[in-house]
Amino acid sequence: MRVLLDGRPVEVAAGATLGDILPDMDRTAVVAVIRPATREAARTGHLRLVTTTGEVVIETTPLFSDYCGEEIPSLRDGALSLRWSDRYAAAFGPFPSAVRPDRQPHRYARGDVVVGCAGYDPSRSVLIFVRSDHRADFGAGADGGVIGRLVSGRGVIDRFSAGDHLSGAERVLSWADRSTSFTTADPATPLEEGTEVVSRVEIRAEGYADAGVDTATSRSVEHLLLALERGRFAVGRSGSTFVRDESMVPMEVPAERRRPRREGSVTVRTFGGSRGAIYIYRDDIPSHPGHSLVGQIVHGIEIARLASSGERFSVSVTPPRFDLVGLPLEEARRVAEERGIGIELDGAGEDLIVVGQTPGTTLEALAAGTVTLAVLPAAAVVSISLDDEHAPVTCDIFRRATGLKTHSVGSMPVLFTFEDVALFQPSIKKKVNILPENAPKDLVPAGSLAMTNESRRGAGMVGTRTTDNSEFGPTSEPFEGTNIIGRVLDMEKLRDLEEGATVFVREVPFNG
Repeated sequence: MRVLLDGRPVEVAAGATLGDILPDMDRTAVVAVIRPATREAARTGHLRLVTTTGEVVIETTPLFSDYCGEEIPSLRDGALSLRWSDRYAAAFGPFPSAVRPDRQPHRYARGDVVVGCAGYDPSRSVLIFVRSDHRADFGAGADGGVIGRLVSGRGVIDRFSAGDHLSGAERVLSWADRSTSFTTADPATPLEEGTEVVSRVEIRAEGYADAGVDTATSRSVEHLLLALERGRFAVGRSGSTFVRDESMVPMEVPAERRRPRREGSVTVRTFGGSRGAIYIYRDDIPSHPGHSLVGQIVHGIEIARLASSGERFSVSVTPPRFDLVGLPLEEARRVAEERGIGIELDGAGEDLIVVGQTPGTTLEALAAGTVTLAVLPAAAVVSISLDDEHAPVTCDIFRRATGLKTHSVGSMPVLFTFEDVALFQPSIKKKVNILPENAPKDLVPAGSLAMTNESRRGAGMVGTRTTDNSEFGPTSEPFEGTNIIGRVLDMEKLRDLEEGATVFVREVPFNG
């Protein structure tokens, strides 16, 4: 029998299961199963356009029926060829239309689909896909001629080139019968003829296109790349119009691009209790000042439509995150070469590790084509382990304060050293409360790493000792004022620390 796997037809034996078409299926991640009975013959406001480069889906506006009636003009008589393209737009045609050009420029946004006229001649009308925000005179009517807006396929319009054709269009049918459409992580789930399986969600980051990179969303997109870097979207909440991943809450993220939140849009919350959460939208809703657009689903919206709270699904973002911090220099060179990015070094020596990268965001690095790397000898980077099992909250505070939350190497200033104690003062916001957690009881072994909690005046101070102590913690506070968060693995690197210097730390797995 024949089934669809991520849009591809697959021939399988009668009685086949999910595990037969997904032999490496991860039981911790759900996939969407859409049985044929769920396809309803209900027309929606979405139109699927078939091109030689790939499919795009647009949400039509009221102008669509004015200019196109029930279908794209002339497609019934054959394909529309690409007439011209540049960094701003691509146009297919020609075909006759009822457009009355007003010979005035109009403002267009990336993703708009426009009916305009070549040479102000309605008999030579063209269908235009807008690739970037700009103002232009496309020979459209006084209404601007926007007949639709892209829901998916932004990467496709960026790849249009000479010889491409627009060959077909069809209305997208609705489906919402959850009794036969569902998510599952069970490889024993039976398949039937015509079943569609969607195994993953693919997202294209806002500002990233084959034609160029827009860095206006670089910081908020970096948060998206970091939050989904492990390839999983954890549904903390499933609402009527969205699913939300809360794994990076709370996190300060700038508001960089406010747009209407359409089906398939991906945003990040920029203020409030859920700041840092990633949202995928199941339906169209208006823009909100607390949400910044960071991406668009290009495949797998079905999973987001069906996923429930507590489920996880596979996700990838294009482009992948570009972060060399924490890598040995030779590995950093290899990664940068694979991504086509040049490297300049700030520092010298043998056995070097990257401790800083400028520019620090993926979009800025791709746009610049080169990065400057701050490097230090491995002997100057201190390895630590953090005990999330016994001090999860304090460990999270430590990672945020040192930069380990976003990079593989963090740093903190040396406050002072005396006798067997080294103290550090990471920058912790005043509103952060460090409650008592994992206080020592009898003896604090040498090399233990600790943070002073709110019961003492020096809350937020971090320290370690070179000797065991049965009376005071690593920050020289009584046990009740001490939160043990892990240990330093190479204490010998702290011997020559100077007050006011910066110590770089690298986290390795905790072994108990």
